[in-house]
Order: sequence, then structure tokens, then C-alpha cells
Amino acid sequence: MRTRMQVGTLCLLLALSAGAAMAQEGPKTPNQHDMYCSGMVTREAIPTDTYVISGEESSYRISYGRGDYIFINKGSSSGVKMGDEFQIMRAQKSPAHIKWFEYQPSLMAAMGTQWLDVGRAKVAHVEANVSVAQIVASCNFMERGDIARPFVERAAPPLRPTNRDRFPAASGKNQGMVVSAKDWAEVVGMDSIVYVNVGSSQGAKVGDYVRFYRYQGTRHDTAYQSRSTAYSRWGFGKTPVLYNWKDLPRDHLGEGIVLRVSEHAATVLITFSLRDIYLGDYLEIQ
Repeated sequence: MRTRMQVGTLCLLLALSAGAAMAQEGPKTPNQHDMYCSGMVTREAIPTDTYVISGEESSYRISYGRGDYIFINKGSSSGVKMGDEFQIMRAQKSPAHIKWFEYQPSLMAAMGTQWLDVGRAKVAHVEANVSVAQIVASCNFMERGDIARPFVERAAPPLRPTNRDRFPAASGKNQGMVVSAKDWAEVVGMDSIVYVNVGSSQGAKVGDYVRFYRYQGTRHDTAYQSRSTAYSRWGFGKTPVLYNWKDLPRDHLGEGIVLRVSEHAATVLITFSLRDIYLGDYLEIQ
């Protein structure tokens, strides 16, 4: 009996050890939601001739989700056939109209239009001028006017172990800024999606890692920072000399992996964050 208990205990410990190792190892690649619900920013002219007309029960329904049937304005006369899949997208503009940091409007204009990945639909019925598609994957609610583009598989880049160095050396590669974020968030962290102004023209490609950081004492006005706090604050000390931000270590904030790239922008999944990352923080390709 004692031997059996010892063997059982050993098996349990081995199983727990294996489970802990798997938990520490983490996923090998970004998941399907990361790859197909991340959105993008691009200056490319996305064709808008194929779109969602409506869906079932449209007399009182205004949005649709996974499992629902939607109507698309193209049918067999346009080459649509049973089993075709569409990626549903929507162009977005910030509802807040807030400038979160000094250069945000001009950088966003140079990057292009921000597009939301709404989901994916598979054609289940085809008529001459319209097709019916069932929503097989949903990132957000679908609505009339959403753009439908032919679905294209996206290869998931491999993830690497996290670099937890608090003061890593600069890579010397191209730098950029966190200009926008998915769902218009202004503060992000691990597993968040951000859009940065480093694209294919700046040497970025899918699978690249980027490091996020912040310069200390730059006196840049932002929506989250009081001016000159890095140098002085009444009742909490003041430096005898206003030090140069170039002479101070950068605040290392975290790192992320590039999921999608356009000419002047990239979609980045934050894989690790030491602290909150704000719009207007910097990044460099590693």
C-alpha cells in the first residue's frame, strides 16, 4: 500500500511539474482572435463594392453576431458561390476627437485609415444578385454597410521568450510611436493591440518584435502627464539643473510582435508590459 501511495504521489508531482512547465512556456503563436480580429491602419484603397445589405429579421434587428445569417450584395452573377468566405471590415474614426499627444493627428493622417475586423462569414445560399452568408467568427457586431472582402489566411508568426531586461540597450533600428489602439483605447497593456507608424517603408515585417519605451523628462505635453513633473513639483523636490533627457536611461515599458503591416503602419500585439503603455510612447524594431 505504501509503495502504491508513493508511486501515486510521484505521478501527481510529475503531472503538476509538466503543467507548470507548459504554463510557463506559453503559446507558440498568436491565437486566431489575435490574427483575425486585430484590425489594421492602411493608406491602401480598400474596395467597397461588396458589402452587407442586411440580415434575417431585419425589420427589428440592427446588428448580427456568430451563427446569424447576413445578406451580401453580390450573387452568382458576380461569381459568388456556395462555401465562399468573406472577411467583414469597417472603416473607423475616433468618436472622442481627442488629441492624446502632440503629433497624433498628423501621424495618423500619414498612416491612413483605421479598419476594424468585424468577423468572417461563409456563404450558405446564393441567388443571382445576392448571397446569404452565416457568420462563423465574430470580433464585433456586424451591421449594414460593413465591407466584405474575400477571406485570406494569415500566417501566425512564432512567439519568442519574453525579454525582461529592465534597461536593454537601444537596437539602433527604426523607431516610431504608438499612435492609436484597437477600440480607441488610450492606455494599453499585455495582450492589447496597438497601431504604430512603422510600416514596410520603414523596414517592418510580420513577425518582427518591437520594444516600447518612454523618454524621461522630455517636457512633451500629453493627455496623461503634467508639464515639467520630471523636473520639479511643488513640495516634492526640484533638480538644481534641468538634466537632458538624452542623458537618462529610457523607461522600458514592454515588447510586442508585428501581426500585420501596411506601407506606413503596423498592427502590434503587446506580448509583455512592465507598466501601462500610453498613446504617444515610443517603440523601436528589435
